[in-house]
Amino acid sequence: MTSLHERTATEISRQLRSGELSPTEVTEHYLGRIARLDGELGAFVTVTPEAARGRAADLAAQGPPSAVTDAPLWALPIGDKDLSDRAGVPTGFGSRAFSGPFRYVPEVSSDITQVLDTAGVVSLGKTAAPELGFPSYTETLVGPPARNPWDLTRGAGGSSGGAAVAVAAGLLPVAPGSDGGGSIRIPAAACGLVGLKPTRGLLPAGGGVESLGGLVVHGPIARTAVDAALLLEGMLPRTADAHVPHPRTLRTPAAPAGSYLAAAESGETPEGRPLRIGLSTFSSWDGAYDIALGEEAKTALAAGAAALGALGHDVVDAPAWDPDPTYAAAFRTLWMGGAAAVPIDEPERLALLEPLTQWLVERGRAVTARELVEALGALAVFERTMVARVEVYDVLLLPAMAQTPRPIGWYDATDPERNFAQQCEYTPYTSMINVCGLPAITVPTHWTTPDQDAPAGLPMGIQLVGRPGGERTLLAVAAQLEDSLRWPDRRPPVW
Repeated sequence: MTSLHERTATEISRQLRSGELSPTEVTEHYLGRIARLDGELGAFVTVTPEAARGRAADLAAQGPPSAVTDAPLWALPIGDKDLSDRAGVPTGFGSRAFSGPFRYVPEVSSDITQVLDTAGVVSLGKTAAPELGFPSYTETLVGPPARNPWDLTRGAGGSSGGAAVAVAAGLLPVAPGSDGGGSIRIPAAACGLVGLKPTRGLLPAGGGVESLGGLVVHGPIARTAVDAALLLEGMLPRTADAHVPHPRTLRTPAAPAGSYLAAAESGETPEGRPLRIGLSTFSSWDGAYDIALGEEAKTALAAGAAALGALGHDVVDAPAWDPDPTYAAAFRTLWMGGAAAVPIDEPERLALLEPLTQWLVERGRAVTARELVEALGALAVFERTMVARVEVYDVLLLPAMAQTPRPIGWYDATDPERNFAQQCEYTPYTSMINVCGLPAITVPTHWTTPDQDAPAGLPMGIQLVGRPGGERTLLAVAAQLEDSLRWPDRRPPVW
């Protein structure tokens, strides 16, 4: 019989419900792997074994609910990203400004944490994130970097870097992440996983004012399309009549309960026909930074296009869209504006922030209200234009990343302007999807030639962008590619 971490999250979930596996058995298995392997990986910043064991014991005593939809993630281990609060567990935000004498232990869990608890999860701890979630790589001054399981000299991306490392190395079956500029898709692509950024408003997000510009959404990171769909089902807080309550205004109607999982399991799209897929290398950062698609990224994109064509889809070249000259300045203003609200005013605490974060906060606090409103207006124009471009197709096919996963220490730690440019050059295809609020999924399609540091090669992938509310289509297409390319059969050296 295969070890637990060799099985998919969906298999483990079914075996938990059938009684073939117990919550305690599964919890202990993954806690053991974390204890053995995470010292060289840096996936977790906090492990909570006693709380996890207590939760598993409570679930075992209660038994699974009769309806799968009542607790779709019953007894499944996960890790909370260290930007989300779990009552009684420190939230460090990857920052010295929230550690030591400034340690923050929340009394109330974040909304997404409460939703996951209702879905039945067992939290094993907090997964690593970069400082306040701003960088697209997970290297901090408060702990070790999140190392890529495929090559420990390289990073895992960010900001959900710890979550991706944990799933790729078999420390967790699945993990929730959050994505404000690519923070699910970037680490998923770097670690050879499936990363889904849902449509803005699919998961309850209030009125959209909590996240400046509505950029940030939560979503799943998994090894398979079906596992990603399973976690997505659990992140939707359905009521007894299977509806998803949206107590305020921002809303994208959810598909029926179980339909995301069904789409991934069947590989059948809601369209019920071959899809028209537009192939593009357009980046919203074109013209502002030196955006160049590396050879391995080109190979991954070509492999994805070829596989989709072999599956019967109509893959066509999208037009060479002109870049929007206002995008770069507007997005920078919005990103800095978000940093302005960091709840730190004391000079001694501000001095504890990393140079990049200090720069973002200082620049953000200098932005005027007029500049911020003008930036939001410019991005709204870009959103309308880009959504209209995407809706010509059933799916838009883009590169996931422009380069191979970056080495640890590659990003300039002292020059924030250079650091920001490096991030845009590595991840030029993600932030525009957040601005547009569209769903997108990254999947691996290619591995580089093995070498001494990466004896199994490095994963490279593609990004599939859907129409608003198009998660079922994306999950089905990802499942089709998975059947064709068989990436779950690959294992990193750390396994």
